[in-house]
Amino acid sequence: MLPIIEPELLMLAYRSGIFPMSDARDDPEIFWIEPRLRAILPLDGFHLSHSLARTLRRGRFEVTCNTAFDAVMDACAAPRGNDDGGSWISHRIQASYERLHALGHAHSIECWMTDRLGDRRLVGGLYGVGFDRVFCGESMFSRATDASKIALAWLVAALRQGGATLLDCQFITPHLASLGAVEIPQKRYLALLKEAQVAGAAGGAALADGTGAGDGAGAAVGEAEGAGAGAVLALPKAFGALLAEAAGAGLSSSPGKLIAHFLTQTS
Repeated sequence: MLPIIEPELLMLAYRSGIFPMSDARDDPEIFWIEPRLRAILPLDGFHLSHSLARTLRRGRFEVTCNTAFDAVMDACAAPRGNDDGGSWISHRIQASYERLHALGHAHSIECWMTDRLGDRRLVGGLYGVGFDRVFCGESMFSRATDASKIALAWLVAALRQGGATLLDCQFITPHLASLGAVEIPQKRYLALLKEAQVAGAAGGAALADGTGAGDGAGAAVGEAEGAGAGAVLALPKAFGALLAEAAGAGLSSSPGKLIAHFLTQTS
């Protein structure tokens, strides 16, 4: 078994605007990527369509955070359509991020559906790396209509709640563009990344683990609404804060209504 990428090296890479990929699921080698153009999703620019807002309000999915990280990675790495198994998420990369997750630096959002027989199935989700006021989305998957969109909507709401200022999507796709992602030059991304890390350090807490150890164009940086000036919440804590707010509003059984309202305030 090949050694994992050391967590310290992985976090240094993300703080420097670089991330690893592989050529195939079974490829033992990795290479480091620094795109000329970087995709980000401005946290106040998420495109919440009327149909997606309805899906959120109806509570079609149960959404959780960090309850099935390994399963989300398995699903993201699985062949899709005509894919021949050449996922960039190699076994070595997956083991490395599972270690990051165990250390509190990588997180997942999961979407679940329960059928008529009461069987609960994982039907969508995403995962990524969090530090300071930054979240680097790595991959997402969907086995039901809108499942990955719902996961991303919850992620954006939680990041805003937690005081994040930068959501990195790495590469633009039509799917991400339809949800508000934009492309910016890597130089601009590095400037936003630096600002988000300085701001995160000043806040005295971390999106990665909440212990205080650190862990679109134009509109990606700004004060979040739920965390208060200078505060930064770990993604799981920010997610929990959203659930608590929903409970306080009498929406425990349908927290998606709160998420839809939260996102339409600036979307």
